Amino acid sequence: MPPSLVALAGPLKGETIPLSADPVTIGRETSNRVQPHDLSLSRRHCVAAVDAERVRLTDLDSLNGTFVNGIPIKERVLEHGDRVQIGESVFLFVEHEAARPEDDLAELTDDPVGRSTVRLARQDVATLQFDRAADVGPSPPRSAHHLEVLLRIGAALGSIRSLDVLQRTIVDLLLDAVPADRAALLLSENAGTDFVSVYARGRHPGMPVQISRTVVRQVMGEGIAVFSNDASRGDTFPASETLIRAATPLVLCAPMTLSDTLQGAVYLANSDVSVRFDADHVRLVVGIAGVAGLALQNVRHIERLQHEASELRADLTLQHNLVGESAPMRHVYDRVAKAAPTDATILILGESGTGKELIARAIHQNSPRTRRPFIAINAAAMAETLLESELFGHERGAFTGAIAQKQGQLERADGGTVFLDEIGELSPALQVKLLRVLQEREFMRVGGIRPIKLDVRFVAATHKDLAAAVKDGGFRQDLYYRLNVVAVHVPPLRDRRADIPLLAGYFLSRFSARCKRRVVGLSEDARAALIHYDWPGNVRELENAIERAVVLGSTERLQLEDLPETVLEQRPAATGDATDYHHAVQDAKRQIVRLALAQASGNRSEAARQLGVHPNNLHRLIRNLNVVDGAGS
Repeated sequence: MPPSLVALAGPLKGETIPLSADPVTIGRETSNRVQPHDLSLSRRHCVAAVDAERVRLTDLDSLNGTFVNGIPIKERVLEHGDRVQIGESVFLFVEHEAARPEDDLAELTDDPVGRSTVRLARQDVATLQFDRAADVGPSPPRSAHHLEVLLRIGAALGSIRSLDVLQRTIVDLLLDAVPADRAALLLSENAGTDFVSVYARGRHPGMPVQISRTVVRQVMGEGIAVFSNDASRGDTFPASETLIRAATPLVLCAPMTLSDTLQGAVYLANSDVSVRFDADHVRLVVGIAGVAGLALQNVRHIERLQHEASELRADLTLQHNLVGESAPMRHVYDRVAKAAPTDATILILGESGTGKELIARAIHQNSPRTRRPFIAINAAAMAETLLESELFGHERGAFTGAIAQKQGQLERADGGTVFLDEIGELSPALQVKLLRVLQEREFMRVGGIRPIKLDVRFVAATHKDLAAAVKDGGFRQDLYYRLNVVAVHVPPLRDRRADIPLLAGYFLSRFSARCKRRVVGLSEDARAALIHYDWPGNVRELENAIERAVVLGSTERLQLEDLPETVLEQRPAATGDATDYHHAVQDAKRQIVRLALAQASGNRSEAARQLGVHPNNLHRLIRNLNVVDGAGS
């Protein structure tokens, strides 16, 4: 099947969108190939197309952004399994997954159960007897073969960890042991009759599997086994046109249970009038159903745990993903990609809040040391004596209070990466000791006499100009050269304004989920204010501003007045119509607030009620718009 987007959530849930060289645009306009009914989407939101056998997804400057695996993107080559989120819709990108024909052949039909159907509780199965002359005829004993089938299912229970593989194995064993030409496994949630999974297969390729929904409903509702050797006779199922039309004389259905909890049902049928189900078959199927219930529950539980672990790993990785697609950030990515696989010492330079530690973690994660520890040490956070002990550890009795030997962070990071943040704050004495570690790859604990060999990769970071510090004598020149093997300059946010909407969208998504508040995006004037602000605190300041806006805002779209005062005070420079429009909107808001306050005689609570806003929101409007009403608060 061609590469596709499968809708997992949103207005198109359940639909599959095939992708080809012809661009598939998604948005609200009728000109788009895909038009989800979602007001949070832009008119032309994004486009996907096959480009050189790869599928490329491009955001069309949408207001609320396009996310791939939780990261906002401008353009991204999709990989199999990627999740694309736009507005309320979530799509799974499927590149090479083939549909299972056996699933498509299963059909549940609403056929009532005939009165001559045999119904058995579990306790009746062990003593079940048949009229051999009427139902079975002479046949050799099958006990050894049936025991082998149960043993094989028992082995599958301990070795198979995939739900699809386990279902296929059980169905194959059923068809091998029972004279049925069609078999199905139906899995339910909460012992209901709405099945979350139906795996069905015929003995011959292409054989359709029709399942009587009413038979299965009775089995699930009463926890009994149901079978008949005369299902296609009109007097057995007088209203079962499907079974009669399909000439299905044999039907057998048994519940899959675990600790008296129904997990689903096993369903078998046959169209051959020359064979019959007998007591051994029924006992075997009921036994398999019981064992299969345990096996399937275990595998489903394992898959749920694996899925949760995958999501947790994705969340952890997400904290260290770098958001931004501007030219300065692409230069950073290129430098990281080249340096990460090596063991070269790296110096990360950039202002506070630019994400230097995220760069360091990206270097570690893309290096051969990724499975070893990543230890971050802030040189500015501790006094010199404490920092020395933290770095190198100490021997027992090395100083007052050293009652036991202690490993240092360098020793704990053996085989991994040490990130030295704010390296420019190191004291001259510690600079000498660190230089020796970088040169000799060994160190001694405080109070120790024996050198300890070290295998770590060093990544350092600072917001200071170390070259200038070397000239001023504040930093050792030889240490500077040891650290500055590969330099990575992280641009301040004001130098990559194109990334501000992406970062804002990323933080908005994260904090709206954390605060359990629906926020679909930014208003145009709020977005403009974020882009024009200089962000002296860089990404960290932007993150705090968005979190504050999500917490204090009261609408589904963050408004200009939700932003911090520092952002609002820095107005865009005069650039013509856009600025005139912005000021006109501000003046109109100011006049509306003044009029409401006048009509309410200065009572802000009454004015808020007239305006239809929360009093706290009105207080922010008055403060941000610099409205003077002459009344007290």
